[in-house]
Amino acid sequence: MVTTILATMCGRYATTTNPARLAAALDAIDETGVADPAATVSYNVAPTSSVLTVVDRHDRDHPDEEASRRIRQMRWGLIPNWTKAAEPGVPVKGKPLFNARADKAATTPAFRDATKHRRCLVPMDGWYEWIVEEDPTGSGKGKAVKKPFFLSHADGSPLYMAGLWSSWRDRSQEDAAPLLSCTILTTDAVGAAADVHDRMPLALPEQYWDAWLNPDQPAPEEFLAGVDPAEAAAIVARPVSMRVNNVRNNDPDLLVPEAV
Repeated sequence: MVTTILATMCGRYATTTNPARLAAALDAIDETGVADPAATVSYNVAPTSSVLTVVDRHDRDHPDEEASRRIRQMRWGLIPNWTKAAEPGVPVKGKPLFNARADKAATTPAFRDATKHRRCLVPMDGWYEWIVEEDPTGSGKGKAVKKPFFLSHADGSPLYMAGLWSSWRDRSQEDAAPLLSCTILTTDAVGAAADVHDRMPLALPEQYWDAWLNPDQPAPEEFLAGVDPAEAAAIVARPVSMRVNNVRNNDPDLLVPEAV
C-alpha cells in the first residue's frame, strides 16, 4: 500500500455560523443582507461558493473616521480587479484562486495589491484535507482511495483564517454591480496538520486581528511567516466520512469521526 498526500489543500471547509451571530460576536456591522440565517451554514464549502468574511473598512461618507468591522459575503476564489471579463457578466473561467501562498502573496501580481490594503478573515469551524491510499487492499490491484480528515480546534471554537479580497467590476457593462471575492492564505503545515498535508491555511488568533484587518497599513510581515505556535498546537485532525468527497453531500454527519 502506498499512501500519499493529496496536492490540493484547503479546498473545502465547514462553517456553522451565520451573519447575525458572527456580527454580534465580533461587534461588527452585518452587510450581507442575508434574511435566512441558515443560508450561510455549510458542512462542505467549495471554491466559488459565497462565503462569510470579516473586514475593516472606512465609511464612504466619513472616510476620516476610524475603520469599522463588517461582515460581508464574497465569492471564494479571488478575482483581481484588473481582470477582463471572460464574457459579459462572467469574470473568469478555469480554476479559481481560492488559495494564495502567504510567503509570496506580497509579490504575486494577482494578490499584491490586496496584501497591502484589502485583507480579511474567513471564519470556519474547520477544513478538510485528504490522504490518498493508492492501494488500500495491499494487493497491488486496488483502486486509490481518498481518505478525508477534518482539522479543527480541539475545543470546537471557530477558526479565523487570514485572507485577501478584491472588488471586481465588469467594465464592459454600464452600472455593473461589483463582485467581491476572496482567497485564503496558506503556509507550511505544522503540528497535527503536517500529518495530513504539507500546507495549511494561515489561522490567526484574536490578538492579531486588528493589525491584520487594518486597511491603512500593509500586512505585518511576521504574520505571513507562519501559523502562531499556540494556534497550531490547538488544532487536531480526525478522519471523517468519505461522503465529504462529493461536494453535493452537505449535512452534519460529514463531521462525525470515523474509525481509522
